[in-house]
Amino acid sequence: MAEVLRRVLNRGSAAGIAENTAESGPPLLLLGAPGSGKTALLFAAALEAAGEGRGPVLFLTRRPLQSLPRGTARTLEPWRLQKIRFQYPPSTQELLQVLCSAHESTGPVPSLLLLDGLEEYLAEDPAGQDTTYLAALLLDTAAYFRQRAGPSRQCGLIVTLQTQEEADGGEALQRALLQRYFPAQCWLQADEASPGAQGFRVGLESGGPRPRAEWLVTFRPDGEMTITSRPNQTREPSLDKSSSSRGQL
Repeated sequence: MAEVLRRVLNRGSAAGIAENTAESGPPLLLLGAPGSGKTALLFAAALEAAGEGRGPVLFLTRRPLQSLPRGTARTLEPWRLQKIRFQYPPSTQELLQVLCSAHESTGPVPSLLLLDGLEEYLAEDPAGQDTTYLAALLLDTAAYFRQRAGPSRQCGLIVTLQTQEEADGGEALQRALLQRYFPAQCWLQADEASPGAQGFRVGLESGGPRPRAEWLVTFRPDGEMTITSRPNQTREPSLDKSSSSRGQL
């Protein structure tokens, strides 16, 4: 589901070109340290998909957002917010119940399935036995929504995962397992910003023929998020393996 995130980043960049495509693409894993802006980007993706007229957005997270992240070129139009359906499963067991009961849901089929804070659910299972099961169930739920929507519509999937600068063996294994299920990935890493602001480098790999793309996301002191594009650069291993704990959401 890299394309909806790519449109968010391109529309927020003065040099970006807005794209309009209904293709869902492969499921995407959005990775970054605590406070690196994962929730802000995920919410911006929800607003973007909500404005495409293809169906509501299902946003799963363990607890309600304390504040709505301030977007790029998008304002928080009420009609967009009304198309985002928030659910707050407080435990892994209740998250599994939400996903397993998807076939019982009525009403419009979601065009995008979002899960914020996967690491909080996986923390309940230190042995890592639920990692592959939960990943497979997320993919299966998105596939069910696609099948129910019909051949002309899609349902994308984006999941955020918190990473640490020094990952232990268990976290590294957990991440490796998840990456097998999520061929598209987006990494956030701390970068220099203007005084009083926090900057993060965003590297997006769509899991397809498109080359790696990069942007710089800056959070101002008032919480406003601004985006600028960066020239295509050679893949840097450090962007995949480390990130700072500074940031906003």
